[in-house]
Amino acid sequence: MTVEAVSAPAVSYGRLIPVTVHFDDLDALGLLHNARYPLLVERAWTELWHEHGVRFDGDWVAAGDACNAVRELRIGYEAPVTSPGRYAVHLWLDRLGTTGLTYGFRFCSADGAETYARGARVLVRLDAATLRPAPWSEGFRAVAQELLRPAD
Repeated sequence: MTVEAVSAPAVSYGRLIPVTVHFDDLDALGLLHNARYPLLVERAWTELWHEHGVRFDGDWVAAGDACNAVRELRIGYEAPVTSPGRYAVHLWLDRLGTTGLTYGFRFCSADGAETYARGARVLVRLDAATLRPAPWSEGFRAVAQELLRPAD
């Protein structure tokens, strides 16, 4: 038996990354625990950047663009997730600056049709030696440009 990769449906901007909610992600009421949403978003973001070679393997200097810190996180909950299963995280960039970026996200149904939560997160790229803001690399910026949400 072979297992085929499940491809995420197309979105008009950004990327839709499949995620799985497990039984132990639910709280005592049987709802996805509020703290799990940012965790699942982080896992989706990490998977997206791993596809492009951006990763942390224990060496902050070698991590390059993966050496970053969260400056701000905002999330709003729109509908409860009431069961384990396959879902998705829609990721995009709202802003790409010299040393920081703001990305938007939606935690949604696997096909992207239903939204359960949405939010934004601000990241700052850091110099590993000084922990001061540092510019994103050109390679990172090239990939990030493809994730920018079109202006309304």
